[in-house]
Amino acid sequence: MTSLSETSMLAGSSGVSTGYTIDQSIRFNDDDSPSLDKTYSGAGSRTTHTFSIWTKIGNYDVGSGFPFLNGGSGTGDTTWTAFGFYQGKIYVQGYATTWRISTRLLRDPSAWYHIVFVWDTTNAVPDERIRVYVNGDRLTEFSSFSNPSAGANSGINQAAKHSIGYQSDTVGYGYADAYFAEMHFLDGYAYGPEFFGETKENTDIWIPKEYTGSYGTNGFYIDGRDSSDLGDDESGNGNDYSSTNLAAHDQVTDSPTNNFAVLNSIIPSTVTYSQGNLKNVISGSESTAATMGAPSGKWYYEVYINTVGNTYLGVCSNRAYNFTSYLAQPESVGLNKSGDIYIANPSPSSSPGVEGLPSISSSDIIGVAYDVDNTKVWWSKNGQWYTADASSESTINISDVEAGNDAYVFSFMIGEYILPMFGTSTSAATYTINFGQEGTFAGATTAGGNSDGNGIGNFKYTVPSGYLALCSLNLGS
Repeated sequence: MTSLSETSMLAGSSGVSTGYTIDQSIRFNDDDSPSLDKTYSGAGSRTTHTFSIWTKIGNYDVGSGFPFLNGGSGTGDTTWTAFGFYQGKIYVQGYATTWRISTRLLRDPSAWYHIVFVWDTTNAVPDERIRVYVNGDRLTEFSSFSNPSAGANSGINQAAKHSIGYQSDTVGYGYADAYFAEMHFLDGYAYGPEFFGETKENTDIWIPKEYTGSYGTNGFYIDGRDSSDLGDDESGNGNDYSSTNLAAHDQVTDSPTNNFAVLNSIIPSTVTYSQGNLKNVISGSESTAATMGAPSGKWYYEVYINTVGNTYLGVCSNRAYNFTSYLAQPESVGLNKSGDIYIANPSPSSSPGVEGLPSISSSDIIGVAYDVDNTKVWWSKNGQWYTADASSESTINISDVEAGNDAYVFSFMIGEYILPMFGTSTSAATYTINFGQEGTFAGATTAGGNSDGNGIGNFKYTVPSGYLALCSLNLGS
């Protein structure tokens, strides 16, 4: 058994990062009842183990929760144990005892979190027997705090069913709505976050680091690199987890290395979010926006129309503080299903429309290209671009977009961070967005395989030259 003390030297503390990258994650959509499961034939160490995971929270619901990992069954604390997320907090619990509930809230839908859970009841110090870390820092403040006894067994790592992203016992909260990446389980080792992450050079940002240690008999490493076998164990132990209700399109390129924009699920509204905050149902006369904006540059995204409603798709500024309208107010511009362009400045009004655009219908894919520096925006339908400057011309070529011609100019948003925006009025609409991280729109169509000029993204249609996917690598972070 191996333990690591709190005083051990942190890897990466020299400020030099190792350059390790994570290329994908697994999207868990709670409406699909997804999980990864394995029943072990033999027990490992039930007194010493570590679980490390990177996660990006999906549809944040204050009343919801899910385990990252749980194992066992029955009505005893030593026969069933879970480590997970509930109401924005981290918890560790047995069947009857909740050992930890953090006071810190994790509720940023735009952020990747690295969470490490250590169970080490061989430790003589009671408070050291359960340790939880977020982004390299140990959690020390809890609304519920108690310790297992010395040598107490955990329900995790026994010869029983274990689940990732789902509570496998009758005590529980349900299915995960989140992205999971880089999952390590170490049987017989109590290791801190420095084995899995480090501080990025010349910053205080916590980033992934390659784990090079041992796993023990029941240990595993799941990274989702094989879309046809998302629970494949890459540790060499062969401890594969079987997937339930996870499809190949649930492998996405959104990761701790390259964080993509998603829909901002904490904007106050009755919008319903799913598919890792890439699908939304807007019930009427509301809008929402992406989690990322840019003060400069050229950007591209696509929208699959599940239900057309009274569509408004476009961009808004970071000063759009009111989303209780079909346009984000006070500053936004959006295209509706009839090809009309509406602006909110400060209240919605119609402008000259997109010339020649046929009405938008269900199953259409709308492309949006916008140039922040020159405050211009264009729309395409199923790969065909259209004039947006009220000229007599209708269809245009992608080269016209690249040259900056025939655009709608949104000059009232000069100098602001510009974000993608989505809304509807009068009747409900459902959209699935692709900012480049998943090209099938949650299985609605076949991916097009088109990337931006930096080789990033999987879009249905050709990306205009010079326009980029909205993600952290392209934003330069």
